Amino acid sequence: MENLEELQDLLPKYEEIEEILLKNPEANYVISLALKVLKDIVRDLDKTSEQWEESSYLIQALVDKCWESIHTDHFSKIPLYVRQIYSIACYLKIFFLLLENRELKQIEKCSKILDEALLIGYSQKLYENGDRLVEKLMQIFNDKLNLVEDLKLPIIENPPRVNALCDIPRLECPSVEVFKRGYVEREQPVLLLNTLTEWPALKLWPDLNYILKLAGNRMVPIEIGSNYSNEEWSQQLMKLRDFLERQFSTSSGISSRKVEYLAQHELFEQIPLLKKDFNVPDYCSLRSSNTDVDIKAWLGPEGTVSPLHYDPKHNLLCQVFGSKRIILASPKDSQNLYTHESEFLKNTSQIDADAVDYQKFPLVANVKFYYLKLQAGDCLYMPPRWWHYVRSLSPSFSISFWWE
Repeated sequence: MENLEELQDLLPKYEEIEEILLKNPEANYVISLALKVLKDIVRDLDKTSEQWEESSYLIQALVDKCWESIHTDHFSKIPLYVRQIYSIACYLKIFFLLLENRELKQIEKCSKILDEALLIGYSQKLYENGDRLVEKLMQIFNDKLNLVEDLKLPIIENPPRVNALCDIPRLECPSVEVFKRGYVEREQPVLLLNTLTEWPALKLWPDLNYILKLAGNRMVPIEIGSNYSNEEWSQQLMKLRDFLERQFSTSSGISSRKVEYLAQHELFEQIPLLKKDFNVPDYCSLRSSNTDVDIKAWLGPEGTVSPLHYDPKHNLLCQVFGSKRIILASPKDSQNLYTHESEFLKNTSQIDADAVDYQKFPLVANVKFYYLKLQAGDCLYMPPRWWHYVRSLSPSFSISFWWE
């Protein structure tokens, strides 16, 4: 295994996270103590001291306490510093566990803790070497856990490219200036053809064994059910390997599969190695200078559905493999689209845009819908608050870039 002393150098310096820790005196004491103890112990591997036992116990208690705090309220209402402290405490807990032993079960446990730090906590721009530590730990865990991979997944073949019906403008790789003046400033959607041809992902990701090798042991949130607005919809954390096997393996019976979807997930923060296979499109440079681009992954089989809804940000939906049917509607038609009354679904319509029940929803007759097909290598730009319905026509991987 990687030298723990080298890994220890990738832990945060206290001054890098002091501002976060001062918001919670208990966390400040526990984490500052752990950083000091780990620095001493990693160098001489003396695990017999009382400080070692105390610090290891306190870090475990802090992880548990933060986990409880995060799960006592709706996720969006949790203070950011609580999630940041949770991530830092998880990193430190991993070090204490690796110092105890490095057997396979312990590595599996550490891998799960790392995923929880990334999924439940908040690790983005946490401190200077944070991303490097995560990447190093992932490589170590993958090397140890990917022993003999007996699962063989198919290589997804893209449907033949067609000149499909498209009710919005289509452009082939326009300049950023043309894109800005013609569509962003006018708040008009546009389909950008063959925009991603330089992405390695277009050649690498259709071979699902590539994704399996890089990320098969990672825990990811999977949506279960036809779409998130239905009552039977649920979410479950599972290994990416299990999701890929169930949804894409030729040995799995298609008729017995429940529709599962890795949707709207920050997969590339969790698995930085995949981020190397694509670039943030230049069109996203039009964002405000003090804002980041939110990058989300959408991976699933044929038949996944995102019901008609809108997002508050600019949205560039990029298709890596597979194809999708898209139905758009203007914000001007919002009053005719029967939004849900629930606070958490207020941006989602009750209608099935692909099979509208006009008797139940008569005002929809006043709505102008726009239809198009999104194919591999293309991007769809949707301005803020434009309604969109998305259904995969084949096994599909998309990346969305959101900005303000």
